[in-house]
Amino acid sequence: MCGIAGWVDFDRDLTGERAVAHAMAETMGCRGPDDGGLWLQPHVALGHRRLAVIDLEGGKQPMAADDAAVISYSGEIYNFGELRAALESKGQRFRTRSDTEVLLRGYLEWGEDVVDRLNGMYAFALWDIRRQELLLVRDRLGIKPLYYYPLPGGLLFGSEPKAILANPLADRAVDADGLRELLAMVKTPEQAVFKGMYELRPGQLLRVRPEGLTKRRYWALPAREHTDDLDTTVHTIRELLDDCVGRQLVSDVPLCSLLSGGLDSSAITALAAKHGPIRSFAVDFAGYADNFRPDELRVDPDGPFVQDLVRHARPDHRDILLETGELADPQVRSTVVRAWDLPQFIGDMNTSLYMLFRAVREQSTVALSGESADELFGGYAWFHLPAAVHAGTFPWLALLMREHTPADLLDRDLRERLDLPAYTADSYRTALAEVPHLSGQDDLERRMREVSYLHLTRFLPALLDRKDRMSMAVGLEVRVPFCDHRLVEYVFNTPWVMKTFDGREKSLLRAAVKDVVPESILERVKSPYPATQDPAYEQALRDELRALLSDRDTPIHSLLDRTAAKHAATTPAGETTSTVSRYALEMALDLNAWLQSLGVRLDL
Repeated sequence: MCGIAGWVDFDRDLTGERAVAHAMAETMGCRGPDDGGLWLQPHVALGHRRLAVIDLEGGKQPMAADDAAVISYSGEIYNFGELRAALESKGQRFRTRSDTEVLLRGYLEWGEDVVDRLNGMYAFALWDIRRQELLLVRDRLGIKPLYYYPLPGGLLFGSEPKAILANPLADRAVDADGLRELLAMVKTPEQAVFKGMYELRPGQLLRVRPEGLTKRRYWALPAREHTDDLDTTVHTIRELLDDCVGRQLVSDVPLCSLLSGGLDSSAITALAAKHGPIRSFAVDFAGYADNFRPDELRVDPDGPFVQDLVRHARPDHRDILLETGELADPQVRSTVVRAWDLPQFIGDMNTSLYMLFRAVREQSTVALSGESADELFGGYAWFHLPAAVHAGTFPWLALLMREHTPADLLDRDLRERLDLPAYTADSYRTALAEVPHLSGQDDLERRMREVSYLHLTRFLPALLDRKDRMSMAVGLEVRVPFCDHRLVEYVFNTPWVMKTFDGREKSLLRAAVKDVVPESILERVKSPYPATQDPAYEQALRDELRALLSDRDTPIHSLLDRTAAKHAATTPAGETTSTVSRYALEMALDLNAWLQSLGVRLDL
């Protein structure tokens, strides 16, 4: 895993811009702590920061081949062994054992069609020396990020916005649509929040030529008729899972799994353990189990189920215990905001993930995680609540945002100008228009196909961003077997009646892994990633907000509804019954840290 950055400009000579190109690449140092490189020609600068995982000595980048092309690449190609064999049979000769060279020589052999052959997570920039043009590519599910900023003569690009913002040609401005995107809890494809900046869409490639930019979708969720019966479907899913996990265990550095005691992470850990010894890590909060209180999203703590899986699959396990004081530390909050380049409203769930990854990185360089199983197999509660499914909006908003929103503490006039309901409604209409339907579906199947599509394209990308930023902030590579596009395509097209054949959530997944996961976990109700319930955490948020309100020089000051913010700051912790009420507190504090640390200008 790595960080990439670069600059293309057909109107100027970039060989004199080494210092700027180097600065762009160095912002990716946390993503690639092991090595760095820079490659310049008159109209292109490619930068790279490397986290060495495969072929530690031979995989240095940017990597050139035959004076024909050079690549800066982030990610893992899990089928690079098969691709290498195919390329060797066609006469390609290799100097390294790296998947980077496989990708590079695959381009020389197949051109941009190489992307159709890739299985993995990746974002890369490839400069075709002969054609003098750049190719930017992002993986099918958007596991690895890639941003770009068009210029009159080319563009800037990077794994994260900070790489682009390090170039003086990029404006650190956010307009009304950017602010709407931050507050909407819906991930809009290609929207990058910063004015003039874009995010390459999952499954998209972009060519940069002197005559301009051209984009092409090389992959999107397909509509296919599902003809397998239930037993065959369960068997096929298990075969795919075995293959996905097996492929993603290849590493020349220590590898582990992230274990929560839920079905998804337990399945990944148990399947990985079948291949040999594996480490596992789980997050826990001091006093969490002893003082746990059920809420609308979580009915039980993770700890006992983690131990059930540890006894069953016998990984080398360690619990990472987090203290409330550090979770609430404003400096840690600022670190997380800088890592993401954006404010968020799920504060401690970001901070705790960052702290978990920081501890994991002390012993492992690569981790397996269970992201996308809920979106794929229908795990969230709102998949199964008719009021949410048929709410006429994104189902998660119907449940999570019914009482509180991240914008609750913002100035009333500002909220009216932003008109988030209209922005969300427009996003919803756009997303629905993309859904690939099959003829002959009944109303329920048609709607649940829409719900699945919304989750895979508007909800999952935010979770993948979160996983990427928090892990890469400490130089940890996280792999997500459930995001294998073969599995995604198969399950997406499986009928909803089959996905819930036993009347439960994630019926197909539970059936597929029932032989490797203990009964207690198979029967456990879905529980999201944990959030601290310590009242001291919420009180710390209120105290921090109160301190901000007393300082008129804070960036957030002019954006707040003073009356609402003062009431929130002075209300004793624990008087609200829902953790959702923390959204507005977290967003206000994160917004302030963001405006302060990144020097962002709001053009509203």
